[in-house]
Amino acid sequence: MQRLLDAAGAQYAGCAAVASALTMDKARTKEAAAAAGVQVAAGLVFHGDRKPAAAEIGARLGARVVVKPNDQGSSVGLAMTDGPAALEAALGRISSGSWLAERWIEGREISIGVLGGRAMGIVEIRPKAGVYDYASKYTKGMTEYLAPAPLDPGVASSVRSAAETAFAACGCRDYARVDFMLQSGKEPFLLEINTLPGMKETSLLPMSARCVGLDFVALVKEMVTPALQRFRSPAPALRP
Repeated sequence: MQRLLDAAGAQYAGCAAVASALTMDKARTKEAAAAAGVQVAAGLVFHGDRKPAAAEIGARLGARVVVKPNDQGSSVGLAMTDGPAALEAALGRISSGSWLAERWIEGREISIGVLGGRAMGIVEIRPKAGVYDYASKYTKGMTEYLAPAPLDPGVASSVRSAAETAFAACGCRDYARVDFMLQSGKEPFLLEINTLPGMKETSLLPMSARCVGLDFVALVKEMVTPALQRFRSPAPALRP
């Protein structure tokens, strides 16, 4: 959709096509962020019809491995595997598509909205089932959200810095949601960047915004303002 809008010369809120395409690819997102100094988990990308053996993945990433689609959202297909048998079973359910296996980072899952390049409040995600999968995301009452997350000020500062760095490294603009695992309560490891985050009042980006005093209406105004500015003052066309 962003490519169609760009081709039509339309102005719109949110990331442009290049950044949106990059961030839909979890492995490329991690590469760009890591090059800018953001911590990421070791990983391995593979195609469903050319799967590596479970033993090969385990040798490279350890006994506990997360397997997930490399280019989908909503945690569809997510598998948390603890040992060779579980990893073998997860691989057995895969037959097509691009996939990512990565080292399982133990810790707290957190999410933070970035608006205009500046990080907002940090939200901690505590799924009652232990894993923030599709069911935990979309079944009422299965997940507890702490906004703002109870973090040491120094840790919170490092998370905000990492979110802003990842946002910039991937060429994002206007707004996005950045997700991390917080290892040992202090080290943020990037999971992904979502350039089209959920926008119900109970979604993570609005939760993050409320932490810094922006209610839903104020947040939406801030999200669309840059697009209005681009519309009113378009950049000069590039000469061939």
